[in-house]
Amino acid sequence: MSITGQYEFLAQDRVVFGVPAARAVAEQAERMGANRVFLVSSQTLSRKTDEIDRIKDALGERFVGLFDECVPHVPRDSVLCAAAAVRKADPDLIVTVGGGTPVDTVKVLLICLAHDLQTSEELDSYRVRVSEDGAKVVPEVASPPLRQIIVPTTLSGAEFSKIGGATDPVREVKDLYIGREIGGQAVILDAAITVHTPDWLWLSTGLRAIDHAVETICSRAPQPFTDATCLHGLRMLDESLRINRGQPENLDARLQSQLGVWLSSTGLGRVDWGASHGIGHQLGAVAGVPHGYCSCVMLPSVLLFNHEVNADRQSLISEALGQPEVPAADLVAALIKDLGLPTRLRDVGVKREHFEAIARGGMQNMMVRSNPRPVDRHEDILEILELAW
Repeated sequence: MSITGQYEFLAQDRVVFGVPAARAVAEQAERMGANRVFLVSSQTLSRKTDEIDRIKDALGERFVGLFDECVPHVPRDSVLCAAAAVRKADPDLIVTVGGGTPVDTVKVLLICLAHDLQTSEELDSYRVRVSEDGAKVVPEVASPPLRQIIVPTTLSGAEFSKIGGATDPVREVKDLYIGREIGGQAVILDAAITVHTPDWLWLSTGLRAIDHAVETICSRAPQPFTDATCLHGLRMLDESLRINRGQPENLDARLQSQLGVWLSSTGLGRVDWGASHGIGHQLGAVAGVPHGYCSCVMLPSVLLFNHEVNADRQSLISEALGQPEVPAADLVAALIKDLGLPTRLRDVGVKREHFEAIARGGMQNMMVRSNPRPVDRHEDILEILELAW
């Protein structure tokens, strides 16, 4: 039978790389006709470096405000706080500088602006749900009144997706939100601004990008376009991340990692992913595990769990990593170890008493339910957690 499928490109106009962030932001604001630009950034960049001041200076009179109080794992109340700050400033463009936390904060706050959401409970109507049969239910999201430009400082790949995540502390669940125009209209990749990122965060989010590539290649519905981009992105990340660890000041290698993320993120939100990402969302919501570490401790075990149904796809990963005779799970685990990153759940603060909450929330996650080897019971998640323990 002939292959069939559909691929949706992002509502993203351009990616600018190798240009200083401040200059590129000003040029893109000019190109987009923005007159009132609001900045969202991490506290570290805003309060401990001069990077945000450089962007302010480059924007000049266009700059109208700053929010730098984003919270890891993006609890709903932090999104509402950011949305209130944006409403007060009344901008026509947001520039987001930082990692996945500020990027996801802005994605979800754009939904708040699009639908005038004022309370945590109102966000419930727009989170992605999973039906009893595992099918995802994606609420329709209106176009927001403005867009964002993203200057990423980690390798999480959040800048290349239309999916945002926010945590409901009451349910202990990291919910996903999808909107075609909540992601970056433009992305600026500047290796120089990333030197402030702690090594553990840079390298672990690099593993997150590896996870993006691997779960796209191993998807239950793979595509030739994403195979091509992700396999090359995987090679670029495998080589550049090793250089990043030994030579963190090497800006060429850091840019290669950023470009590898771009290629590895082509399946993000457009190809069915699996349990590494899905369970990882719950590790953050339940045990506060950083995103990058989630991939470090979950991906090899998910590859082992899935091997019986997608060994042929996993062999493509082994080939891309230069050792076709070695199982993909072993190669990924070796890379994690070589980068000095944690390899087990017990190493990142997850306790056995967390397992039930992780499994319960995982069954509500669309990526867990689209895993190549079906995950139909919470006991399946417990099996994977035991492998990763």
